Amino acid sequence: MPLSDCKYGTNPQKDHNYCLHSLPMAEDYHGKKPVRTFFDFRHLKVSENVDVKSAPLLSLTNLRSISKVKVVSFLMGLTLTFLIMASYILTWDKKGLLFTPSPDQFRPVVVLTSATAAETSSEKNLIDMKLLVRLIGSKLEYTPRKVPDEKDVIETDSHLFSVIPRHFMPGIKSPCWYEEFSGELSADLYKRNLFTQRSKSFKTVCDRLRTNFQQHLHHRDGKQFRLRCLPFFYIIGQPKCGTTDLFHRLLLHPEVKFNTMKEPHWWTRKRFGYIRFKDGFQESFPVEDYLDLFDLAAHNIQDEISGNSSGDHRSLQFITGEASASTMWDNQAWSYLPRDGEETEPPFLAQDFIHTVQPDAKIIIMLRDPVERLYSDYLYFKMANKSAEDFHQKVVESVQLFQSCLSERSLRSCVYNTSLYNAMPVRLSLGMYIVFLLDWLTVFHREQILVLRLEDYAANLKVTIRKVFDFLSVGPISERVEAALSKRPMSNTRRAADRNLGPMLPVTRDLLRAFHQPLNHKLASVLDNEAFLWRKT
Repeated sequence: MPLSDCKYGTNPQKDHNYCLHSLPMAEDYHGKKPVRTFFDFRHLKVSENVDVKSAPLLSLTNLRSISKVKVVSFLMGLTLTFLIMASYILTWDKKGLLFTPSPDQFRPVVVLTSATAAETSSEKNLIDMKLLVRLIGSKLEYTPRKVPDEKDVIETDSHLFSVIPRHFMPGIKSPCWYEEFSGELSADLYKRNLFTQRSKSFKTVCDRLRTNFQQHLHHRDGKQFRLRCLPFFYIIGQPKCGTTDLFHRLLLHPEVKFNTMKEPHWWTRKRFGYIRFKDGFQESFPVEDYLDLFDLAAHNIQDEISGNSSGDHRSLQFITGEASASTMWDNQAWSYLPRDGEETEPPFLAQDFIHTVQPDAKIIIMLRDPVERLYSDYLYFKMANKSAEDFHQKVVESVQLFQSCLSERSLRSCVYNTSLYNAMPVRLSLGMYIVFLLDWLTVFHREQILVLRLEDYAANLKVTIRKVFDFLSVGPISERVEAALSKRPMSNTRRAADRNLGPMLPVTRDLLRAFHQPLNHKLASVLDNEAFLWRKT
């Protein structure tokens, strides 16, 4: 969402208390190493003929031969130079150089740094980070967002709410209902489903569903009905926090079944017509296509209702889930839609729609230390030229951009700012978990949301999985299932080439840890769990 009134650092007259040079740059602690900074004063056109080292000193004999006019001119020039240098020194920490060019004119330049310089830089940066941390802390206490009226939510997508009823069938654990079927049975019901065009595995499932579709219809009063279902639970985030691994392990429970696609991203992207925002608008995925993802579960539940199953009524307890790691945070689509006026925050969030259609939904969130999450995110999504030094440079730039926004706007506005998100070279805002969690808590009750830590999940898988099963109210599992669940290989582990790059630089970790400290403190307070401070990671 281009915001005309939020140009990051394009006004050289504006007083920004936190300058880019105050943030730590990448260093090699084993000696000198060239790194990139954001400063290059080559465009100031300093004369190439000036050679300070070779300039001869003026002797008293030479001065006698110079006219008084030249002596006065020389002295005035010397005085002016002194005044300018004094102004640089006095204003450096507050505004940068007196004649600082626009940030848009900055170009990278290679400089040398040493361990001694690193220590000096770290001491200076500690003071500046304290100022930034204080700024973040001052913005953390804000009034919760105003939840939109339900009628306004419904009016934004009347078709969605005409397809999904306000109440679901009793006696069935999953949120299901009957939808009248008036189509031709000979027709290919899934041919136009947009998910089948992008997922071979789902297309295979649809081919199987098509062959026995008719026998799963319900007949009443001379009409035919098909059973439709929504997910019972949603794993909503965050990226690179173990959601894929959790999703596949949950499917090993006999009551959690028939999930045909892990990340449909329907609530946040595809229903608006976006798959990747950088590719622009493509085609809106209708709600009917989304519901088709859960037809396999619906067919098995219908078998139980019709008396075609074994008769143990276990099918009525089947639940299905959906795991899109964008659901918790990604509301960028609103910035690409036509609207009246310019809004700094999305008027509606994904959870407004999920809650309106399914107020009793179960929400699962998996988080990890935001410092480590960002590095994992960088390694996973960046395809070439990766390095700890490159990561550091991108972190520094992202922190500076976020700081510029925060000096003028609210924390929540900056977190949801699409222009800022697109400008930052790493996804810094995704680790600001507390902002997103507080917004989810405006529509869902606390007991409907289970928040887990990846660190606990990795350290004690069985205990964490049992906590999830208890949250979903599913039955106990056999020893055989538990053994299979524990032995399953981890999903989406770090690639070997990425592991060879090693950890992030210590200076990067220190910067990010200081940046996230007030945010984590608020998160731990809201969750009443100091583990979310991530002090020991």
